[in-house]
Amino acid sequence: MPQEPRQMVRASWAGQDPLLTHYYDTEWGMPVTDEAGVFERLSLEGFQSGLSWITVLRKREAFREAFAGFEPRRVAVFDEGDVERLLQHEGIIRNRRKIMATVENARTSLRLREETGEGLSELVWSYMPERSPTPETDADVPSTSPESHALAKELKRRGFSFVGPTTVYALMCAIGIVDVHLMSSHRRGCSGLWNPDGTRREPEPGPR
Repeated sequence: MPQEPRQMVRASWAGQDPLLTHYYDTEWGMPVTDEAGVFERLSLEGFQSGLSWITVLRKREAFREAFAGFEPRRVAVFDEGDVERLLQHEGIIRNRRKIMATVENARTSLRLREETGEGLSELVWSYMPERSPTPETDADVPSTSPESHALAKELKRRGFSFVGPTTVYALMCAIGIVDVHLMSSHRRGCSGLWNPDGTRREPEPGPR
């Protein structure tokens, strides 16, 4: 007999707007490992600080246009004139501190690669935990973790800003470093990196 389709169970925030629902069903928790992708998510999580995620999501394409596709090498050369231009850009969140932090974070990510041979993506992913949470309800989803505290500390040491442990944990959830989908959610395990019970999934054997 054919299996019945799995019930669509989502986090409560994902049902507050169709854009959030689409984001939850197609993107949130899926692995992002490229440098521009990780830098974009880190930047957007910083802009979200003190605001709602839907506010950022609605402005996402404008952010991408304003920040040169979040390519760190392109953003790193922004000068004061670019900052002033961005402060006049009605499509984004016009916060001087957050704009300047994004530019400086791009420069810091370049320095990181020059100094260590590895970029922001490698650093962030190196803090992947051995186990992921197994939340039954929204109230069970943590807002930080030991790894997010450690990563936030290291990012700050390297010179990044707007990278507190809560912001960093939101990033880790968004790009699949942890899986905080509810145990009953149809998206649990969607990244392919985690088993539903929170243990790491063994990689598929490749060709010999």
